Amino acid sequence: MKRYTNPDRATWPSLLARPALEAAGLESRVRDIMLTVKENGDAALLDFTQTFDKVSLSSVAVSDNEWEKAKDCSPALQAAIVQATENIRRFHATQLTPIEKTETFPGVTCWRKSVGIEKVGLYVPGGSAPLFSTLLMLGIPALLAGCAEIIVCTPPGSNGQVHPAVLFACQHLGLNKVFKVGGVQAIAALTHGTESIPAVHKIFGPGNQYVTAAKQLAQQAGVAIDMPAGPSEVLVWADESANPAFVAADLLSQAEHGPDSQVVLVSHSTAVLDAVDLALTQQLALLPRAATAALALENSKSICLDQADQILDLVNAYAPEHLILSLSDPLPWADRVRNAGSVFLGHYSPESVGDYASGTNHTLPTNGYARAYSGVSVDSFVKKITFQILSPAGLQGLGPTVIEMARAEGLEAHAQAVALRLTALDSLAPKP
Repeated sequence: MKRYTNPDRATWPSLLARPALEAAGLESRVRDIMLTVKENGDAALLDFTQTFDKVSLSSVAVSDNEWEKAKDCSPALQAAIVQATENIRRFHATQLTPIEKTETFPGVTCWRKSVGIEKVGLYVPGGSAPLFSTLLMLGIPALLAGCAEIIVCTPPGSNGQVHPAVLFACQHLGLNKVFKVGGVQAIAALTHGTESIPAVHKIFGPGNQYVTAAKQLAQQAGVAIDMPAGPSEVLVWADESANPAFVAADLLSQAEHGPDSQVVLVSHSTAVLDAVDLALTQQLALLPRAATAALALENSKSICLDQADQILDLVNAYAPEHLILSLSDPLPWADRVRNAGSVFLGHYSPESVGDYASGTNHTLPTNGYARAYSGVSVDSFVKKITFQILSPAGLQGLGPTVIEMARAEGLEAHAQAVALRLTALDSLAPKP
């Protein structure tokens, strides 16, 4: 990790920049794949799976034999998935809101109703590791929201099959429309539809920069997306009370996601930074994904700032996907966090629990989008439709206000839609 001591605030934007591929070339390559899938359907999906995943498939559908192998998950892993499901469902169920009617004016009643998005696509990454946890994070709120059709796309492993843990999670949730396709081509299939995969109204799920670019192109084609969720990232703010081994493990837990991930460590103490550096070296050597994590660390930073208020400003400027406050008293600082996807407080709240089983969602905004986006929730899977009903007396009371405003804006037809009704009501009134 590159070390910076009291960097000038003017340098923060460049200092906190995420690693990125060259944008123009990236978008051009992604656009070509999207167009090929749109024109050639399943055949293009099979060709791209051969090219990018080095797997030859005859069909993108999950076979009956693969579904049978879902039970190959160890009993311990099955129990873990069941427990995580319960926690995630419990947390997300609190986000369901009852319909509340409000009389905004005598005789005028308004309310709002949440309606599940009819067709949604869930993208579950699986290139370097089968992220069955993402299936839980997306599938559970989709089911709670009442989405009528839920399509799952996930890349096949080197054996041409979906990992049993992903399929066990699908079975446990009752999701059976699962397809073996990943990367940009999966987003293209969900956007345009193919012979096997239906087009959807909204696409969810994290991915690398190619997947993120594909989702943004899907938006241009009229399909909504959850957010621009790209490579994973974490910022850890640590003081002298932090355990350097804990902090190093938290940093590495994000670095091992991929070489384009980024981790940031901030402290007011160079001694803390030195101790974490040592722990990183010791732990990195023992990781199965050490090579991947090492590449991510090359894009990562450790920063020393003298003042806590400065550190908080830097945290909010970075707007991390994951923020860990490894502090002796984190709550007062947590209240002042304005930009973050998900926050983990204290020394015994590792980011890993949010990734898997605490109950909060791990599909979160990256690359600074936490300044304006929230993580995935039940709200992400619903549309909120407003309703209103006026009694005759309500229209008579409110109508003059609407007429006055419409005519002031030069919209006479708007005014007439009310005025005609008021005239009709006047004609029905008893004559003296």
